[in-house]
Amino acid sequence: MLRLKKFTIRFAPALFILLSITAPESLAAQGHLSPQAIVADQDGKNLFVAEFTARQIAVLNTATQKVSPLCKTPNPPSGIAISPDDKHLYVTGAAVKGKVYIIDISRGKIKSKIKVGHTPTAPVVSPDGKFLYVCNQFNDSVSVIKIKSKKVIAKIPVSRQPFAAAITPDGKYLYVNNLLQAGASDSNYVSAVISVIDTSTNKVTASIQLPNGSMALKGIAASPDGKNIYLTHVFARYQVPTTQLERGWMNTNALSIIDVARQKLINTVLLDDVDLGAANPWGVACSRDGKHICVTHAGTHELSIIDRAKLHEKLTKIAAGEKVSNASATAEDVPNDLSFLVDVRRRIKLKGNGPRGLAIIGAMAYVTEYFTDTISIVDILGDEYSKVKTLALGPRKKMSSARKGEMFFNDASLCFQHWQSCASCHPGQARIDALNWDLLNDGIGNPKNTKSLLLSHETPPSMITGIRKDAQTGVRAGIRHIQFAVRPEEDAVAIDNYLMSLKPIPSPHLKKNKLTRAAKKGKKIFKKAGCVNCHSGKYYTDMKKYDVGTGTGRENGVKFDTPTLVEVWRTAPYLYDGRAATINDVLTKFNQDDLHGSTSQLSDAEIANLAKYILSL
Repeated sequence: MLRLKKFTIRFAPALFILLSITAPESLAAQGHLSPQAIVADQDGKNLFVAEFTARQIAVLNTATQKVSPLCKTPNPPSGIAISPDDKHLYVTGAAVKGKVYIIDISRGKIKSKIKVGHTPTAPVVSPDGKFLYVCNQFNDSVSVIKIKSKKVIAKIPVSRQPFAAAITPDGKYLYVNNLLQAGASDSNYVSAVISVIDTSTNKVTASIQLPNGSMALKGIAASPDGKNIYLTHVFARYQVPTTQLERGWMNTNALSIIDVARQKLINTVLLDDVDLGAANPWGVACSRDGKHICVTHAGTHELSIIDRAKLHEKLTKIAAGEKVSNASATAEDVPNDLSFLVDVRRRIKLKGNGPRGLAIIGAMAYVTEYFTDTISIVDILGDEYSKVKTLALGPRKKMSSARKGEMFFNDASLCFQHWQSCASCHPGQARIDALNWDLLNDGIGNPKNTKSLLLSHETPPSMITGIRKDAQTGVRAGIRHIQFAVRPEEDAVAIDNYLMSLKPIPSPHLKKNKLTRAAKKGKKIFKKAGCVNCHSGKYYTDMKKYDVGTGTGRENGVKFDTPTLVEVWRTAPYLYDGRAATINDVLTKFNQDDLHGSTSQLSDAEIANLAKYILSL
C-alpha cells in the first residue's frame, strides 16, 4: 500500500478532465468479465450476474449450472435487482451520466433507460415493487424512482459516497452505506456513517455512527424478520504508528449489527481471527430462514458463515453485563475481541480470487469472484471442509501485467497474516480512505492523510513530503513496510502498471462535461490569486516542494510536495493532516497569511467561484 502527497494548494490551467474516460473502470480489466453483483429470482431457479468490465448480464441456471448471456449494457453494470414478479431486472450503469436499465427478462433486452446520477450503484426495489432506490456514489445522493412512471421523484442527500443500500421487509426504511467519512480527519473520532431514509417522506431521519476508524462500508443486508441490518466494513486502527501487523494492529475487518426498531448500533464484531486477518469484507446476506449470515472476503478469498441465533445470543448476554469470552467482559470490549466469533462462525476458503457479490438460495451460497471470472458455490450447512464448487463464467483469459497488478492491489493474501491489502487503505480504485496514518516513512508521531494514487507515477516525487523519489519506490516500500512482506519484483511492476492504467473520472461539478459559469469565473481567479504558479501544466502540479505555512508542530516549516489537483473533488479532507474539510477551508480558514495563494483579499463570491473551479478539475 502506498500513500502519497496530500494537500498544499496552488492551482493551474487547462481542463485535463476532458481526456478522461466516461466510466469508472480500469483499463487493466479490458477483456475480462469481472463479475460483481448477483441476484436470484424468487424461486431460486436462476441467478443474474452483473459482469462489470464485460458490460453484460449473464444468467446461471441453478439446476443445470449452465451460464448463458442475457443482455449487453451500454455502461458497466455496477448493481442489479429484480422485480418481485421476476419479470424485470433493474441494473445500474456506472457512468458520469448514470442510468438505470430496466431489462425485460423474457426478451433479454433493455426496455427502458432512466437517468440518475454520477456513478450509480446498488439498486434496491421496494417490497411492493412500486419504487426503486439507487445510490449515486459521486453525487452523495439516493435517487427515488417511481417504477410505473419511470420517473425520478426525489433525490435524497446522504453523507459521502453512498455505496450500498438495504430496505427493511416492511418497506419503511432504507439503510444506506456511505463508503467514506465526511469532514476533517484530524480529530480523535473519524468514522463513516449509515444514513437511514424514511421511505414515506424520502428524507434522512437518522445517521448511525460506527466505531472510530470504520470506513470502506461495502455490503449491507436486512434480516428476513426485519429486526436487524448487517453491514461490512474495514475497521482501521489509524491512531497508532504502523510498526507491525499482528493482532490487527493496523486494520481489522468487521461486521456491524443495527437494531432496526431503535435505529441504533448494537455492536461491531471482528471477522478476523487472532493470527489471521479476514481482509476486505464485501458482500453480506442472510439466508431466507434467517438462520445464517454470510460474508464474502474480497481480500482473503473466503466466505464467512455465521450462526445468527448464536451471534445474537452472545450479543444479548454481553449487553446484560455477562462475560462471554476471555477478551469480552463488557459490550465495549467486543469491537476489539478477535475471538468473539470463534464458536459461531466458519471460514470457508474459496478457489477463485476477489469474491464480492453474494446470493443465498436455500442452503447454497453463490459468490461472484471478480478477478477469476468465476462463481463459487458453497453449502452453508456443511462443515469447513465441505467441497467448494467453482463455475467458470466464460473462457479463461490471460491476464495482462496491469490486470495482475489490480488483483495484487486487492489481494490480502500477499500480506503478512492477511490483515490488509493495498485496497484496504485505498478503496475505490486506489483512491483514499479519508484517514490520517503514521506510516513512519518520515519519522514517527506525525500522521498524514491518505492520498489518492491516481497519477502518482506521472507526478513524482511521492509521499506528502516527497520523501520517496517516485511512486515506484513508494510501491516497493509499501510492500515491505506496510504489508510486511517480501514479494517478487514482478508483483511490484504489475502494481505499477495497474496504477498507471487508472484514468481520472470527470467531476460531478461539471455540467455536460464543461465548466459552469461560476467555475469559469473561478478559473480567472485561479490565475489572479497566483494558484497557477505552482499548480501548473496538465497535471496541475510543478512537482516541486514548498513551505506554504500549513505545517504545525513537528511539521512547522516543512516543505510539502505540490499535489496534482486532478480529481481533487474526490480527495477530501485536505492539507497534509486532513484538517480542512472543504476546499473553501483551504482557501480561507487555513490560508490567512496568503502563503498558499493570494486569497485573503478575495470576496466570498470569488472564493466560492474559485472553489467551484478547483472542484471541477
